[in-house]
Amino acid sequence: MEEHGEKHETFRKTTEKIWDSTRKTLHSATFQANKYKRIVQKKIDQASLHKKISSTHGDLGKLIDDIRETDTPDLLAKNEVQELFHKLDLLKSEAASLEKEIEDIKNETQSEEGEQKPPGTDPGY
Repeated sequence: MEEHGEKHETFRKTTEKIWDSTRKTLHSATFQANKYKRIVQKKIDQASLHKKISSTHGDLGKLIDDIRETDTPDLLAKNEVQELFHKLDLLKSEAASLEKEIEDIKNETQSEEGEQKPPGTDPGY
């Protein structure tokens, strides 16, 4: 009878280990998939920003050429040109911010309980 109880206990422990391993694997896979999805979305946003930057560069070039044709002195000091420079600065700043967010997402780690941790909070660093 005691032998049967030991076998049952061994079977129960083995089953718990298998289920625990399965649960951890599922959490890890879900975490990685979510992380990948967030990175892809940020990269889509980043590509959109780069298109806006390219478009603004084109607008700036056309504006400068149009002003140059009118023989206007100090064309870079014109309000329209300064506004486009400001717009470019904002877009570039936003692109840099997105790049940092992507790196932060890539550096996120997962705790044992399956929660995500921000970069730098893992005691293993």
